[in-house]
Amino acid sequence: MNVTYDFIGRTALVTGGSSGMGAATVRAFAQAGAATAIVDRDGDAAQRLAAELTQAGHRARGIGCDVTDEAQVAAAVAATVDAFGGLDMAFNNAGVMLPPVDSADESAEAFDTIVAVNLRGVWASMKHELKQMREQGSGAIVNCSSLGGLVGGDGRTTYHATKHGVIGQTKSVALQYGPLGVRVNAVCPGTIATPMVEQMTARGELDQEKAAAGVPLRRLGRPEEIAAAVLWLCSDAASYVTGAALPVDAGHTAQ
Repeated sequence: MNVTYDFIGRTALVTGGSSGMGAATVRAFAQAGAATAIVDRDGDAAQRLAAELTQAGHRARGIGCDVTDEAQVAAAVAATVDAFGGLDMAFNNAGVMLPPVDSADESAEAFDTIVAVNLRGVWASMKHELKQMREQGSGAIVNCSSLGGLVGGDGRTTYHATKHGVIGQTKSVALQYGPLGVRVNAVCPGTIATPMVEQMTARGELDQEKAAAGVPLRRLGRPEEIAAAVLWLCSDAASYVTGAALPVDAGHTAQ
């Protein structure tokens, strides 16, 4: 069954939007009629996806942006509003995962890199999205946490800490901005077949068959399945949902 949404006249912004879950969500927003800002550190890739969508009759703009730089984030949000007249929905998806390491041996540089993208990046993105949504008196934000925001992870202490932190950010902002008409939720993906997962597999960090066998649905997720959850959380169908951290993990956390 295909679920469809009518986002005509609305604007969406997706960070980390040029590939994987971000690109799947960009395409889903576009197909639902939203004007979409594709925000990514790889500005060329963002612009290529925007050109593809524009050629297909959608409204899209690719914007180069490193979410660790607050000034770039502010400029990306401003460019989105200038291009499309507002900001109704955002998926703060940009994230990074480094190879696993013994916690006693993790470098400060690795710690800073992960925190800068996964936690500070979400903070900066929400900060500037909220400025616009506060002015409008409406909006919906979805932050990308992870299965790692709900459980621990051997060898990935800092990654899991940041993803737990994203849930804390989400819940806290939801409390503050609910009265202002802005809903804020998080999705917590399990192991999804994305370029990041392919890289982990190639480095020997992940056995996809074992990962699939370890969850009740016995398979990896598809990026489109995360996009479907994001669109639902941004839609009027989820109008009474805020402050939630939704697992999309094939039942991993139910075990």
